[in-house]
Amino acid sequence: MKNVAAKSLQATLHLTQTGDRSAAANHYASMLQICFQHCPFSYPLASTVHAHMVTSGFRPRGHILNRLIDIYCKSSNFYNAKKLFDEIPQPDVVARTTLIAAYSVSGEPKLARKIFDKTPLRIRDTICYNSMITCHFHNNDGHAAVQLFNDMREKSFKPDNFTYTSVLAALALIADREQQCHQLHCAVVKSGTGLFTSVVNALISVYVKCASSPLTSSSALMASARKLFDDMLEKDELTWTTIITGYVKNEDLDSAREVFEGMNEKLVVAWNAMISGYVQKGLVFEVFDMFRKMHSLGIRHDDFTYTNVLSACADNGLFLHGKQVHAYILRTEANPPCDYMVSVNNALITLYWKCGQINQARSIFDAIDIKDLVSWNAILSAYVSGGQIQEAKNVFDQMSEKNLLSWTVMISGLAQHGLGEEALRLFNQIRSNGLEPCDYAFSGAITSCAVLAALEQGRQLHAQLIRLGFDTSLSAGNALITMYARCGVLDSAHLVFLTMPYLDSVSWNAMIAALGQHGHGAQALELFEEMLKENILPDRISFLTVLSACSHAGLVDEGQHYFNCMNKVYRITPGEDHYARLVDLLCRAGKLSEAKDVLENMPFEPGATIWEALLSGCRLHGNMDLGVHAAEKLFNMIPQHDGTYVLLANMFANAGRWNEVSMVRKLMRDRGVKKEPGCSWLEVENKVHVFLVDDTVHPEVQAVYNYLKVLVLKLKRMGYVPDTKYVLHDMESEQKEYALSTHSERLAVVYGILKLPPGATIRVFKNLRICGDCHNFFKFMSEAEGREIIVRDVKRFHHFKDGECSCRNYW
Repeated sequence: MKNVAAKSLQATLHLTQTGDRSAAANHYASMLQICFQHCPFSYPLASTVHAHMVTSGFRPRGHILNRLIDIYCKSSNFYNAKKLFDEIPQPDVVARTTLIAAYSVSGEPKLARKIFDKTPLRIRDTICYNSMITCHFHNNDGHAAVQLFNDMREKSFKPDNFTYTSVLAALALIADREQQCHQLHCAVVKSGTGLFTSVVNALISVYVKCASSPLTSSSALMASARKLFDDMLEKDELTWTTIITGYVKNEDLDSAREVFEGMNEKLVVAWNAMISGYVQKGLVFEVFDMFRKMHSLGIRHDDFTYTNVLSACADNGLFLHGKQVHAYILRTEANPPCDYMVSVNNALITLYWKCGQINQARSIFDAIDIKDLVSWNAILSAYVSGGQIQEAKNVFDQMSEKNLLSWTVMISGLAQHGLGEEALRLFNQIRSNGLEPCDYAFSGAITSCAVLAALEQGRQLHAQLIRLGFDTSLSAGNALITMYARCGVLDSAHLVFLTMPYLDSVSWNAMIAALGQHGHGAQALELFEEMLKENILPDRISFLTVLSACSHAGLVDEGQHYFNCMNKVYRITPGEDHYARLVDLLCRAGKLSEAKDVLENMPFEPGATIWEALLSGCRLHGNMDLGVHAAEKLFNMIPQHDGTYVLLANMFANAGRWNEVSMVRKLMRDRGVKKEPGCSWLEVENKVHVFLVDDTVHPEVQAVYNYLKVLVLKLKRMGYVPDTKYVLHDMESEQKEYALSTHSERLAVVYGILKLPPGATIRVFKNLRICGDCHNFFKFMSEAEGREIIVRDVKRFHHFKDGECSCRNYW
């Protein structure tokens, strides 16, 4: 080809030199035609031909210039194309349309529109308009495409079938009202283009996509689409797949199957659409039935088929079925193309990690030759969901490219595993990486604030949500309910709940849990009953929150009733966590024998959480024998857990059995078990202040101790008597009183009194259960100081106000 071009160029040079410019123009045109015929490998020859024109002094006109511009555009050499275009004194409509189409393909709609707007109206034609409308559609700007279509008709240009195909495709991006569909349908009928298959396909697509809008009647629009479909004389592959996919997306699988059964051709896309619909509905039997029928009819499975079937296995925990599909793929797909296997491998990674086989998921990930962003996000999700946060961090750091999903998964994972500070740091880095956080990213950040009890930062995130228009987000709303509840602001949590445009079971569960944690057991049960009236089916989490609320409020009969309803009414088998809540409910109420009966009649061996609930009840009510038995069980199950030793020592100390207390302490030392130190914190002027038991580190702790001495004398005059039984050491009474005064929650509350404005609520958070003497102390303090004091311990919230606590001393 190069030799032919070289000889032709020599002949053209001779013609140019002899003055036969017409013949030279024909020779150049034929050279460029060669470039067209052998594209894209011959595109560089066009530059050679162009260079020869320049050096020979030949000045090309119209059709040759347009051909050169077209070749440069097709070879993505937009710089030369635009340079040549700018050198033309008056480019014709062909040159302009060529450049508009090129910019459309390259994703530069603004540059395309700039050329279109500068095209004089007198030389515009329908093809020029079609190119610009198509450009807007390809770049997802449906509004601009429809607006240009209207402008085209106003200026008396006649749309053709290509115009209507493009503008209908653009309308499908934005249509959310029936009127929009009907208006363009009428225009199609009037124009006479309704006989073109491409136009009718586009019109069906508009009806189908508009049917998904909440502002329309789905059934009416799908009926219009179906009528168009039924009236078509010729249907192509796109026709069948569009109507079937439309029914699937609008959750009418029966109609989709009806159309599907009437299809004569074996269209893989249609089969995949049906399988996808069954996957979304969780109809696993139908998924595998379709998969087998494809095989028996000789219809080749493609990557979409495999990913859908594997997704069904992953979503429904069908690990063995998924492994069989994996084996089938390995057996039948000998040398699949790389892009074919990328999506399949990604689905396999998801299958294995969702079924708890993270190591196998990692093996598949490591074996992939070409990993895309979905592959990285899949293995990142695997580690996050499996609680392997360090491995997740390693994967996240290794990712050369991250999208918003990557950041959101990592932020949520850190928040859910108690690493709130790291999660907030990542959230703050999103924008610096050129991304805007979505509502799910905000949910993760807000959850982090709940973990850290960072109320002010949570409020700031709430304000940003409103400013960005995410305040209607379900996930963000649910996170806000939990955040406000865990930060001690129950009214704000309830306000978010009441103003959410849509509630799911997570929303109801979060609000019920909030009421229960704050001691409003009766209101929590009322809300649960309201949830049932709203036809929201409770799940296992719902019953956990209800049982917890009953336990905190001492509602024994109600708790037993709801526990029994789980299996009898809602077919939810109680798990170990439900039994632990029931045992805790009975033990708190002093019904230790009934709690023991529950343990003995459980369908499985009780775990550590159940024995710990029993031990806690025995400590509270002084049942030494049963308590020691529970402690022995816990020593065997979780010998390094400090809580068991502390509860047992507490029980012996309450009975004055100091020898046994010493023995428990010695056992802790021998086994290397260390008691978690008491730690309390509060937020003052956007800074978190932390206090430890017997604190000497905080820079203002001496001022706290000084004011505490004054306060203790004041409260003693009001009737406060230190309860020294909460000191687990055998020492003098005066020493015991001093030991009580150094508890971390007491130091934190006193610091709040010193630093917060008069009348401001004091919110303190503690990593362990609140001390009984501190609980009594805060009741007197709330009355003496005229303050509301809110303390969140590891179990629940205590609201102290006017000398009373919201728990009514039932804790």
